[in-house]
Amino acid sequence: MNNFLTDTTRYVNKALKYSGLTDGLANKIVTCNSTYTVRFGVRLRGEIFTFEGWRSVHSEHMEPTKGGIRFDLATHAEEVEALAALMSYKCAIINVPYGGSKGGLRINPYEWDEKELEKITRRFAQELIKRDLISPSMNVPAPDIGTSSREMAWIADEYRKIHPSDINGSACVTGKPISKNGLVGREEATGRGVQFIIREFFRSPELLKLAKFDNNLSSKTFILQGLGNVGFHVSKFLTEDDKVKLIGIAEHNGGIYNEEGINVEHAKKHFIRYKTFENYKKATFIKDSSLLLKRKCDILIPAARENVITEKNAGDVSANLIVEAANGPISFKGNQILNRRKIFVIPDILANGGGVAVSYFEWVKNLRHIRFGRLEKRRNQIQINNLIEAIETMTGKTMPKKFKDKFTDGIEEIDLVRSGLDDMMIDGFQNVKKEFLENEKIPDFRTAAYKTAIEKIALSYDYIGL
Repeated sequence: MNNFLTDTTRYVNKALKYSGLTDGLANKIVTCNSTYTVRFGVRLRGEIFTFEGWRSVHSEHMEPTKGGIRFDLATHAEEVEALAALMSYKCAIINVPYGGSKGGLRINPYEWDEKELEKITRRFAQELIKRDLISPSMNVPAPDIGTSSREMAWIADEYRKIHPSDINGSACVTGKPISKNGLVGREEATGRGVQFIIREFFRSPELLKLAKFDNNLSSKTFILQGLGNVGFHVSKFLTEDDKVKLIGIAEHNGGIYNEEGINVEHAKKHFIRYKTFENYKKATFIKDSSLLLKRKCDILIPAARENVITEKNAGDVSANLIVEAANGPISFKGNQILNRRKIFVIPDILANGGGVAVSYFEWVKNLRHIRFGRLEKRRNQIQINNLIEAIETMTGKTMPKKFKDKFTDGIEEIDLVRSGLDDMMIDGFQNVKKEFLENEKIPDFRTAAYKTAIEKIALSYDYIGL
């Protein structure tokens, strides 16, 4: 069995070989600061059930710390610590001013109805809030596997009850519903960030050469593993905006394949309705979905969970490029095999940072108590209308309606969110790319990403006199 935490540490230690950090500082960066274990009882169905959960804080080089809460029967303390570490590194890479944290509750959320799950979530939140492990200034959760905006709304409400005088209380979690101080674009953020990273990769001739690609993204095919929130959104954006062809989707209980392409929205509706891809008429059903990881495609996007590509199947992967939309989908040994086979990998700590980037925007919005674009939208519209009027007066011609409408619509909050996300993902990508291309000793893109992250964290520690 692959140990997620051990593999994450091995990736960091590999990067440290190319860094000039002292052993003491390196050890401080690698070590998880704290992990709190909570066991609490909830009366349900006429009896008391005891649940176990965790909240890990990997690094407090910047505060608050940030990281999602997952509800999953398979989660455990070491997994939560590994995920907290990844949060530290991905925040550092894309310059989000947070430390890394993560939470987990060992539960199958589908075994409980909505009222029962709300009761469990609120009790878990109470245990964390009273220890400042949920706080707008110290520790800010978000959704993860098994949770959504619904659970975040329950947690935020529980925080409000415990701290009714905290004017910034809504910033205690991100990923909330829009109507509950959430931010438009947060749900799509991780998938959208993966799309922006892939686009930036295809603007990089030096990297395309290593992957044996031309720069025509629209001519490429991809296979997706995991049709959850992240997998669905990245597939939707790549197929609709960039015209990349989705030819396979792998889920835990089977997958589908169609060389002519798959409509991800149509496939998603079938999966939601029947909980399986079996009998899906627009593609071939493949009972053993792991076989899809071996099918020939240009880009493979693992978007489910850790350790889906290991030493057992890495030798059979046929894609030229793997983009880690999930956390830790490739084991350390699996990654070594991919490196030897010269399959290019864009690592999770860069590729799936979009969620925390837009979570940062939501947190800032909650602290500002005003939506993005509110103060400048009408002023911008007036300026644009004046500019159009001046152009029409000088040329003696009327601007075509389709262009005028685009200009005069004005900037919406979603435009600003996507623009900010694109900027942060591009900056992060370029920093890692620079490290990779300028240091010939660095063997792969993942190592360059980890080196970039740990050196930024080291700089933060240096500034606070550690």
